[in-house]
Amino acid sequence: MSVECQDRAPGVAAGGVLFSVAVALTALNLRPAVTSVGPLLDETRGSLGASETWAGLLTTVPVLCFAIAGLVAPLLARRAGVGAAVGIALAMLAGGLVVRVLDGPLLMIGGTLVAAAGIAFAGVLIPVVVKESFPALIGLMTGVYTASLQLGATLGSALTPPLDTALGGWRPALASWAALAVLALVVWTAAARRGGFRAAAQADRQGRSLLRNRLAWIITVFFGLQALLAFVVIGWLPRVLMDVGGVSRGEAGLLLGLLALLALPISLVVPALAARRGSQSGWIVGLGACGLAGLLGLLLAPSFSPLLWTVLLGLGMSVFSLALTTIALRARTSEDTAKLSGMAQGFGYLLAAAGPFLFGLLHDVTGGWTVPFLLLIGVLVVQIGFGALAGRPRYV
Repeated sequence: MSVECQDRAPGVAAGGVLFSVAVALTALNLRPAVTSVGPLLDETRGSLGASETWAGLLTTVPVLCFAIAGLVAPLLARRAGVGAAVGIALAMLAGGLVVRVLDGPLLMIGGTLVAAAGIAFAGVLIPVVVKESFPALIGLMTGVYTASLQLGATLGSALTPPLDTALGGWRPALASWAALAVLALVVWTAAARRGGFRAAAQADRQGRSLLRNRLAWIITVFFGLQALLAFVVIGWLPRVLMDVGGVSRGEAGLLLGLLALLALPISLVVPALAARRGSQSGWIVGLGACGLAGLLGLLLAPSFSPLLWTVLLGLGMSVFSLALTTIALRARTSEDTAKLSGMAQGFGYLLAAAGPFLFGLLHDVTGGWTVPFLLLIGVLVVQIGFGALAGRPRYV
């Protein structure tokens, strides 16, 4: 054990529970800024007198910002330290959520950019926190982080309409999520001070780059393809289920909510089990096979059992938690974890951003769902292959 780890061990033990809560609260904040907008988008656009193009830009900006800010996050971590960088990210998130409702369409876009940048910074750096502060519990803490993130996504879409009614409009409803970010910032600051968190990623003396590392690119492609599939499913599954699955609009919404619900127990259990083994490839391939069965069911017999196909698809999408787990497990040091996390999420989200647009374009061009679904099946097959390689026990 290094001298630094020996010095830090008592502090980490003392602040371990508080750090766990801080990680969970931080993760809880990483999706409501995005998912809270959808249910109120028509009201927001009408109130601001904005166009459909503006609405499309508002929903696309966060994904592109995830990509760009994700690539910058390791630099912020080296300059400020990981603990301080996560605090800065939460402050940006809270500020962006408030600023974006203060004026018109341009400020709405600008505030969303700031909030999304904060989300991206925190999302890239939390795996570093898990690696540094919970080295023996990487799988468990990644599961807690992922489950909290999924719960936050669900709460953002489910609670915002009632908040709109209770608070008297879309502006206070959207801004109210800043309170959760402020709470996370307070708890994070207290945990960082009490636990004495000091990530080794503050300095990178050798200036090592992972851009020429084969394994780093394998993990990046794996992360990007699973994110691409997730964005397409979240954006298009209700429409597909209504068109070819024979379900109502309400039922389609419930089935989409089921996807997030499925991810909660799987995220808590599977990463911890997978991290105990040297290789995570079996788990990645198994979940991928479930997703493949769900896509084939929707393609070949969509009305046979929309519920079954949705459950299988949800199991396949739960591989997200393993994608984050592999980032922490495939790097030896905090420096490399920060770089790998930034690379995988930066380039990965850039790849994923094209998915919903391409899926919709193929539907418009062909007039049906067969070709778009064949594209998704091809993406998932490639994802399973790269995931199997990413899960093998080796290091970048």
